[in-house]
Amino acid sequence: MKIAFVTLGCKLNYAETSTYERELLKEGFEAVPWSKGADVFLVNTCTVTEHSDKKSRNIIRKLHRQCPEAKIFVTGCYAQLKKAEIEAIDGVTEVFGATEKSRIVPSILEKVKGIECCGKGLGNFFPAYSSGERTRSFLKVQDGCDYKCAYCTVPYARGESRNTAISTIIPQAEAIAAEGIREIVLTGVNTGDFGRSTGETFFELIKQLNEVKGIERYRISSIEPNLLTEEMIDWITSGTKFLPHYHIPLQSGCDTILKEMGRRYDTAAFAHKIQYIREKSELPGGPRVFFGIDVIVGFPGETDELFMETYNFLKDVVKPSFIHIFPYSRRAGTPAAARKDQVQDSKKTERVQMLEELSAKLHEEFIESNRGVQEKVLFESTDRNGMMEGYTGNYIRISRPYDADLIGKIADITI
Repeated sequence: MKIAFVTLGCKLNYAETSTYERELLKEGFEAVPWSKGADVFLVNTCTVTEHSDKKSRNIIRKLHRQCPEAKIFVTGCYAQLKKAEIEAIDGVTEVFGATEKSRIVPSILEKVKGIECCGKGLGNFFPAYSSGERTRSFLKVQDGCDYKCAYCTVPYARGESRNTAISTIIPQAEAIAAEGIREIVLTGVNTGDFGRSTGETFFELIKQLNEVKGIERYRISSIEPNLLTEEMIDWITSGTKFLPHYHIPLQSGCDTILKEMGRRYDTAAFAHKIQYIREKSELPGGPRVFFGIDVIVGFPGETDELFMETYNFLKDVVKPSFIHIFPYSRRAGTPAAARKDQVQDSKKTERVQMLEELSAKLHEEFIESNRGVQEKVLFESTDRNGMMEGYTGNYIRISRPYDADLIGKIADITI
């Protein structure tokens, strides 16, 4: 019985899909690329923008046209928000919302193989990690979000902030290490908010993960600036396994827009956090810290002048290594969607292009600032026309002639 997995959206979805795949392979399914056709499809959807919704619908319809007799199961954020809409699409067998993830594998076994079983008692948190493909694994440590940003549907799609206990996560990290994987990326919807369900803290979690044998490097996929404390930064930069790579959402470099978005910091606090990390991390002759920064352009009420505040804040103050740019997408049910001062799409496109050009320039400057620096690279297994790739601790991609002996090994290089 052939099954194909389609994952849209974030690394959290990727980790969850990988977990479904591991469980179903144990039950005798054969995983194949979705483009080759299959008897069963599992689609993990995204709903972060209107384009994401459309992409999810299109892929489901494409799978049904490709394999009319196949059973199609759908989960993910879009499935949570628009369950009835997805159920109405031809070919869909079953749709699973955010609280139904523990039912996915049992339901597929029942509807495809006639095996009756019940889901494990996982409550509202579905543990997950990716494996089997690369030298790094994405480990889910948190789900949901209690923030109510004016533009965002994620709290409705993923639910309230929740997590499982540290005592459950550590064995998962040990299992990842037992597979020979050397790097873990911690993922979540609001990763730094870990501990809401268990009375623990994200800081306690990362200190215990640092002790797991076999894992040599950790990255934090994304963390809110108000949750990345100076105490945590001091510890990370004291010689731990956590790398000089930070993905921090800014969303706007304009205090007026930040306040209207409902964000929990201002530009002064954000700038201080970036400067503090640099002061603690960047030693003379050493690698520069990688900062990936999220920015939304075209939020309602963002005039040209207010946008330029963001542009100049990024260019002159933050100077990130890369900017993840999102044109504002009007999401039904959010406070921002009801506003009358919506920004024209053409204006959003213009601003996206400006920030893309700035991001390219800043990334090039970041690479140049690391020239001649000694770094360590974890090489991956993929053969790309006789070349292999890996990433330095500060997330610079390095290519070299393929050498199977280097797969999963950390090598010293000069950038």
